[in-house]
Order: sequence, then structure tokens, then C-alpha cells
Amino acid sequence: MTATTSIATRAAEVRHRIEAACARSGRSADEVTLVAVSKTHPIEAVEEAVTAGLRVFGENRAQEFVPKALAARERGLAAEWHFIGHLQRNKVRDALPYIDVLHSLDSERLVREIATRAAEARPGHRPLRCFLEVNVAGEAQKEGIAPSDVGPLLAAARSAEILDVRGLMTVAPRVKDPEEVRPVFRALRELAAEHGLSELSMGMTDDFEVAIEEGATVVRVGRAIFGDRLP
Repeated sequence: MTATTSIATRAAEVRHRIEAACARSGRSADEVTLVAVSKTHPIEAVEEAVTAGLRVFGENRAQEFVPKALAARERGLAAEWHFIGHLQRNKVRDALPYIDVLHSLDSERLVREIATRAAEARPGHRPLRCFLEVNVAGEAQKEGIAPSDVGPLLAAARSAEILDVRGLMTVAPRVKDPEEVRPVFRALRELAAEHGLSELSMGMTDDFEVAIEEGATVVRVGRAIFGDRLP
């Protein structure tokens, strides 16, 4: 696709690829939620994506996310916001009111901070759907807990009434051949099953088809929809 290809055209191609991956693995495309990762792209791009039929968007930096979510609200855009990056505890108060799903719960300290801020940030104690972020590949530069720490963090999160743990999330290593990260996705699926969790947030632009074949229920796709990341 060229740089001038519309978001609608790109989104349609991604949906087609999701459907094909689901067909190969004997699944329904309805089982997979597409999160359009809009980080670095302006609110106008989100508006174009909503016009193209996308409803779920992902952001990874609180300082960009909060004003974008506010702008979307002011424009009357029907958007569900998934926070997919590391959420610093000092940003919880600002970001929490606008997050529909948190993909990066990675410490008991963050659990406690969210629970502390819940009363003021989540009117009526609206539960926060979340995923525990697991660093399956053990990459030093990546966020996320070790697989062996899932049990304790899951117990802590479940003890906080504000949190509704849906499953596990991972960011696979960047590789040339997506087949190389299939074992990472498979390991996350098996880990989730061990803990009675059924939802899996895994797979990005370069590897989401393999992730779907390994059981992903949520894929986070940015570049394939919005084009290259902006400065």
C-alpha cells in the first residue's frame, strides 16, 4: 500500500487478514477484537478511522492519551480506549477516568494505586477490565512480569474490586519471520489456561496473524491501519 492509501482501505485489509487467520485456525472472526493503535497520530486520524467503522483504539502514553480521549469526547466520537503501554503510577489519576481496558497491569503497586484512585476516577466504581502484562520472552528492555509471577499478581488484582481481570497480554520480540514468535504466543496461551483465563491480548502489525492462529482474542494493530508512526 502507498502512503496515500486511506485508513478505510487499510482497515478493510486488516479485517480480511484477521478473517483469513481465523479461518485457518477454525475460529470465527467475531472472537477477535481489533484494537487500532492510534499512538502518535492526530485526532483527525481517529475520526477518519471511526468513519471507517473502527471503534476500539489503543494508546501507550498517558500524556498523549488523555488529551486525545478528551478531544474524541468533544467531537462525539464513539470510541473505546485501550491503554496498551506502561502506566506509570503518577499518571493513574489523570488517565484512569478515560481507560476502558488496561492491557498493561504489571505490578502490585499499580494495583494498589488504581484501587486508591478508583473512587474519584471511576464514578460508581465502574470496574476496569484489564490484562496482566507478561514478558514471556524475558527481554530486558520490555515491561511485564515473569511467567512465574502471574499467580501472585492475579491474586492481588482479584482482591481489588475495581479490577476485572480478563486475561494475559504480551509483546513478542521483533523478528523478520513471525513464525519465530509462535512459541511466545503459544506459551502465553498455555499460561493463561493454567490460571483459568481465556482472553489473550497478543499480536501486532508484523505478527498478528500468527497470534490469532495461537489463540489471540485481542490484536493491537497500528502501522497496518494508520501508516508509519509519526514523530
